[in-house]
Amino acid sequence: MGASFRGTFEFLAAQRQDELVVTSAGNSSQMWWDITRDPDRTFYLDASMSLSTLLGSGIAYGLPQAQVWAFMGDGAFAMNPAMLMVERDLDLPNLVHVLVSNRVYGGTSDIDLPNKPANDYIAMAKSMGMERCWSFDSLAALEDGFDAAFRGNSEGHRFVVLELDPFTEADRGADDPPMDGPEIKFRFGRYVEATYGVKVFTEQL
Repeated sequence: MGASFRGTFEFLAAQRQDELVVTSAGNSSQMWWDITRDPDRTFYLDASMSLSTLLGSGIAYGLPQAQVWAFMGDGAFAMNPAMLMVERDLDLPNLVHVLVSNRVYGGTSDIDLPNKPANDYIAMAKSMGMERCWSFDSLAALEDGFDAAFRGNSEGHRFVVLELDPFTEADRGADDPPMDGPEIKFRFGRYVEATYGVKVFTEQL
């Protein structure tokens, strides 16, 4: 058993300062929107197909002055664990890869992941050379270790595993982000332009 999905995300949302956030398809996007109602500082990557943290890597690389949290479900991680090779190679100090591990495919009716009880995501990350890794299986542990895992580390990429319970029936009633892809892109891009003084789009407002 892991920590409560909603309780964990409520804690993370409360700790957020000026971080840009990328969420993965399915549970993380749904819960983050339901809690934060953030239309501008979060990129809700619908149908992310294991690429949410690589998108986050691109944002962090292009905006070294920004802090980026990129969420990914373990179902997506199972599709492409080689993403860690790229992330380790970039070793970006302003990126936190947050692996949401509930051991099921949350976007497809909680079908069990293959090798469900044995998958060790920290060991996998370390085998690819990751040096800064954390795993939390309770809200109390996350509260104690949050600063070390999410803040104040300028040495390089951080990999954080959150062991959570699957969505409850109440969680399934959480609202999805009410925006389509183009609106998400333009809202996020315009926020980045206005906040960081960079050019994202060719046509300026």
